Amino acid sequence: MTAQRYQFIASASLISLIFLCLGWELWWAPLRPGGSWLVLKAVFLLVPLFGILRGKRYTYKWVSLFIQFYLLEGLVRATSEQGLAQWLAIGETALAGTLFVSVILFIRATRAPQMKKAASAS
Repeated sequence: MTAQRYQFIASASLISLIFLCLGWELWWAPLRPGGSWLVLKAVFLLVPLFGILRGKRYTYKWVSLFIQFYLLEGLVRATSEQGLAQWLAIGETALAGTLFVSVILFIRATRAPQMKKAASAS
């Protein structure tokens, strides 16, 4: 696959994760009726959005570390919640995992040719 495909997958999974977090914490299964402060986790996902959409390699690098918090939250809540909240947590885990893998593959696909030669030599 090419870097453009990885960029598309990363962008789609990030946007989907933003909407999932908003819907989850505002309407579908908030921790408290009427919504909770956990909706702010969607705001943090807006920070890397334009860098991911524009294919900025530096953004991809730090998102690979940042997204692990969402992966961890999804795993914890998937094992501790019940009903719809559990399914939403599973969805968050799947989207965060997809984003993580696509970001790593994008970084590998866009590295400089000298680094590719050095990596294959060792």
